[in-house]
Order: sequence, then structure tokens, then C-alpha cells
Amino acid sequence: MTVRERVRKLVDSSWFQGSVVTLILVNAVILGIETSPRLMAEHGDLLHGTDMVILTLFVVELSLRAYAHRGAFLRDPWSWFDMVIVGLALMPSSGPFAVLRVLRVLRVLRLLSVIPTLRHVVAGLFRALPGMAAILFLVVLLLYVSGVMATKLFQDVSPEHFGDLPTSLFTLFQISTADSWSAIAKDVMEHQPLAWIFFVTFVLVSTFVALNLFVAVAVEALEKDTDSEAEGGTGPGAGAEPGYGPGGGNGQEQILAELRALREEVASLRGERQGSAEHAP
Repeated sequence: MTVRERVRKLVDSSWFQGSVVTLILVNAVILGIETSPRLMAEHGDLLHGTDMVILTLFVVELSLRAYAHRGAFLRDPWSWFDMVIVGLALMPSSGPFAVLRVLRVLRVLRLLSVIPTLRHVVAGLFRALPGMAAILFLVVLLLYVSGVMATKLFQDVSPEHFGDLPTSLFTLFQISTADSWSAIAKDVMEHQPLAWIFFVTFVLVSTFVALNLFVAVAVEALEKDTDSEAEGGTGPGAGAEPGYGPGGGNGQEQILAELRALREEVASLRGERQGSAEHAP
């Protein structure tokens, strides 16, 4: 076994992945503690030292993965995600890049690339983006039409909420989040008792229907991603070299080895059969 194969076996092992997850969680706790001035005054040096050690371990981990998987590492979008996150943490703490140090907290997002279940969820959400974009356009269209109607209907009775189109759009957006919408509706209903028809209809359509559509599209995308992963086709990790990512592993290598052995055996049998036919009387 070569050195590269040993390193690959190391970085693909479950205990190595578990160690990375533990480091990310510990780092998340440290980043949260650093927001406390009192704790920083008491343990600031220890926290900064621990943070630097964890950052160094992250760099070593990425280096080992890059060495073990070579081209497959660079072809994996999650690898680029990890490198960007860790690279931001390496920015100097002073000078023009000091503000980017705030982005160190993004290291917690490395959990998305390390835990396979979270990777499937993110892949499903990306798959759902086209459907969500269509629903979002429908919601914006509904909001605009409702804003024009509300401005014409309630402009005189409630100018603070529906005085013009931008104000109406903001008010309707507030209503769609169920933020004090009943108070706004009651204020208008004091002058127009039938205004409840407009508000109830808008809340039902914008809140319940639109939200359920978003959920339905997301669930469908997650189901498709799970099915494609189960079929060994286009799920996360497909296309990577064997043993790398969620779609690789020793099982795939074993299957390929068995297929090669079967081909060699079939070729040998064909050769023996042809030889017997040539020597037959």
C-alpha cells in the first residue's frame, strides 16, 4: 500500500470524519464564547490559542484530503467550499482585511460539507431552486396586484398603512408574515366593515398556500435527490474517484475488481474454446 493510499484510507475513515465534526463543534463554541467581554478578559489568550490550533488542524485536514484524492478533490464543489471558509479565517486580524475576520464564524458551516445528511439536504435545496423561483415570482405578482388593490381601496381610510403603493407593499409584506396583521385589519374595518374579506383572502393565499407550495417543492426535490443517490447515479459524490465522497467507497472498488476478473475469465474460456476447435479432427 502506497503512502497516498494510506492517507486516503485515513481521511475516508469514520473516526477521522468524526474528529473533524468534533473540531467544528468545539470551534463553534469558542466563537460564541468570544462574544462575551467578561470571558474574553479572563480567558482570551487561551481561547485565541485554541482557535489557532483548530484552524491549523483544518489546514492540515484539507492538505491531507487534497494529497489523497488529487484531481477528485478539486472537482468536488464541497472542497472549494471548505477551502474558501478556511481561507477567510486565515485573513490578517489587522489592516484592510480585518473586517473579514468576522467571517470566521462561517467555519461552523463546514458541518454542511462534512455530514452526508446535510449535504443531501443542501443538494436537494439547490435542485429545488428553479421551482422555488417560479413560486417566488407568483408571490411577487400576488403582492403587487394586492398592493395596487389595497392602495385604491384603503388609501383614504388608512393612509399610514396604504397611502401609496410602496407603503401598501410594505404593509402587505408585514401582513404576510402574520406580524400584527389583525390590528391593521381592525383599523381599516372601523371605516370599511367588509375589508375583512380582502385581508382574510390575502392572508390565506400569501401565508398558507404559498408556504405550502415552497415546502412541497423542497420535499419533492429532496425525494428526487435521495432516489438518485440510492440508484448510484447523480447524487452528491457521483463522478468522484472511488473511495472519495459519499458516493465512493471500497464497495465500488470491489465491484470493479470483480468485473475485471469476470472479463478475464470469459476471455480465457473463449481462448480455450477456440484452441479446442482448431485441434479437433
